[in-house]
Amino acid sequence: MAHPLVQTVVELAEPVAASLGLEVVAAVFHTNQAPPILRIDVRNPQQDTSLEDCERMSRALEETLDATDVLPDRYILEISSPGISRELASDREFVSFKGFPVLVTTTEPHDGKIEWRGHLVRRDDTAIYLNQKGRAITIPRSLITRVQLEEG
Repeated sequence: MAHPLVQTVVELAEPVAASLGLEVVAAVFHTNQAPPILRIDVRNPQQDTSLEDCERMSRALEETLDATDVLPDRYILEISSPGISRELASDREFVSFKGFPVLVTTTEPHDGKIEWRGHLVRRDDTAIYLNQKGRAITIPRSLITRVQLEEG
């Protein structure tokens, strides 16, 4: 379960990221650390996310967070890129990563397989659609446990 402050932090971080040409793709607050760690993953939709992108986001978001007192106690802010082996979850991620190679894992075999590899076509309320070397694959969402980006 996400920490209750994560949504507030994301709402503050998204406009900061947008002003830098970045997108917030994930946020987590690790309160079991001392001091706690606020980690935010950002993506540059125009190119590979660079260390410079993360540094710019870190400086800009730090100013915003300090000005709001959303996190009144000490914390460590970590900004990073999501990496290629990232799990897709939100509708926005499925749109952003259309055409990317993915690995879909199911709870039980679908057409005899538990793992499916292909290029993401789309996701709707009932299924995920892949292109597997020109062949259209439809996997029911009710069977899917995980959709993860793969290196192309």
